[in-house]
Amino acid sequence: MLDVGQLAPDFEAETSQRTKLRLASLRGRPVVIYFYPAAFTLGCSIETNVFRDNLPQFRELGAEVLGVSTDEVAKQCAFAESKALTFPLLADSDRSISRSFGVLGPGGSRDKRVTFVLDEEGVVRARFHHEILVKKHITKALTFLRERRAPSA
Repeated sequence: MLDVGQLAPDFEAETSQRTKLRLASLRGRPVVIYFYPAAFTLGCSIETNVFRDNLPQFRELGAEVLGVSTDEVAKQCAFAESKALTFPLLADSDRSISRSFGVLGPGGSRDKRVTFVLDEEGVVRARFHHEILVKKHITKALTFLRERRAPSA
């Protein structure tokens, strides 16, 4: 799994918005990437809803939010539509993104529940891994971004 201080690997993936997204295109602003096991499952639905509901706070802090799972793009599109998302979900059906971030779970078919906060240069500045506490990632990511933005005393 990527550690704090490592440069996140660049990738390109099809999104739930039916566009291609390259991670490097988001340089210049913080990026929150959350990996989740599978669209439409209870925990992943709750987690995605909480990211959606807190998106204004992330945007206020200048951050982009991306969700990634090993689901096919059609499933990601349906999941995003069902949740009325305005941020992209990325289809990683070949598992290349998940492998490069080191988040594939046992058996290698689904992702662990891991959230990374990248800085403006694409370096991992925070990592949160909780399989059960699905809302904790959002709270921790927002707290980290706020503290990072706060001026030093």
